[in-house]
Amino acid sequence: MSIYVADSELFRDQFSTPEMRIIFDDRMTVQKWLDVEVALARAEAELGMIPAAAAEEIAGVGDAVDYDLAAMKAEMDRTSHPIVPLVRAMEEKCKGDAGGYIHWGATTQDIMDTGQILQIKDAWKVIADDLELLETKLAELAREHRATPMAGRTHGQQAQPVTFGYKVAVWLDEVRRHQVRMGEAAGRSFMGQFSGAVGTMAAIGEDGLAVQELMMAKLDLKVPNISWHVARDTMAEIAFVMASVAGTMGKIAHEIFLMSKTELAEVEEPFPPGKVGSSTMPHKRNPAICESVVALAKAAKYCVTPALENLIAENERDKIGLQAEREYVARLHGHTHAAVKKMVVLTAGLNVKADNMRRNLDITGGLMLSEAVMMALAPVLGRQEAHEIIYEAAQKAAVEGRTMKEALGDVPAVMEKFSDTEIDAILDPTAYTGLSAAFVDRVLSAGE
Repeated sequence: MSIYVADSELFRDQFSTPEMRIIFDDRMTVQKWLDVEVALARAEAELGMIPAAAAEEIAGVGDAVDYDLAAMKAEMDRTSHPIVPLVRAMEEKCKGDAGGYIHWGATTQDIMDTGQILQIKDAWKVIADDLELLETKLAELAREHRATPMAGRTHGQQAQPVTFGYKVAVWLDEVRRHQVRMGEAAGRSFMGQFSGAVGTMAAIGEDGLAVQELMMAKLDLKVPNISWHVARDTMAEIAFVMASVAGTMGKIAHEIFLMSKTELAEVEEPFPPGKVGSSTMPHKRNPAICESVVALAKAAKYCVTPALENLIAENERDKIGLQAEREYVARLHGHTHAAVKKMVVLTAGLNVKADNMRRNLDITGGLMLSEAVMMALAPVLGRQEAHEIIYEAAQKAAVEGRTMKEALGDVPAVMEKFSDTEIDAILDPTAYTGLSAAFVDRVLSAGE
């Protein structure tokens, strides 16, 4: 039985993805540690600090497939240390005295921090690719429904007409901002770590900076200005960005969930043959994808707290933060990627019910066009007086169950100024979507 749902045979794909499980798998974790050790050895060899033959021998034992993870775990349990067992295992595999040059000038956190950044970098590439797919799907939806009228809502109530394309364009613009955030955060955060016990490189001295620069070049990571052993702001930013991406997925899913309610029936998530909504009610067509994504967004949010708490670190090294990151980093990326992937599926197969959107525009009997009537009267009466007149008419209509047009029949100012045909035109919800379509065009053009 699994403790975390992300590891469950039954539920893991609801809370994570195969891609993230591979990236943060134990063997891949060891592989990244090995990659860092190999890059360090090769950098030091090129600078003449260790024999070139030793570096090549170290590189030759750099495949995680060759290591017994069960034995490594036993050693970790015995030593209470994560990297010493790896270094010892590498040394045993090396011929001659090459093993004596492994981990030269490094400390455990150098290896673990850098390895973790390599994993996060891989994860972000996968997530970024799927965000791009989602961006494409949202752009297609916005373009297709650029002029599809629907009720805009505030405070959970009908407010004014918009277009469905406008709503989708809001989602699209938000997703694009996350893409920018990821790029900016990667530029700041994807830096390696090599600085020794307390960050001063005392073990290798003046050549330390050259080793660091060459090592990071081999790993395709940014060179830090100074040790970040106890400066976990970059990890906090990574967590925030990922949780924000997941949060936006949850926001879109929640909106679709609300629009899917039977009484509205404006959209419906994909419901392929065989999908079951209820074990007892055969008719149910539940928005299960939406529900899953909202749950993932909530779960991702919880990962930000330890990241923020890790900003408070002690002295020049603090293992508490490392332990916390080992727990939440993989989980956070699994939740976020699962949310993005599900949204790609959802938007690609979303059933948009334009007829129902149009139907729902009429359920208030024209009351949602109160502003349109007010603004039509404003040039004659002034905006505030027009507002008060239409307010009285609209509130009376709501209480008495009358249409807006019926209520306007009792307003002399309206009847004197407008013909019956003109009133009908003012109360046409499809003609009062404002610049919805123009905003869709602007968002779409911004991505070209």
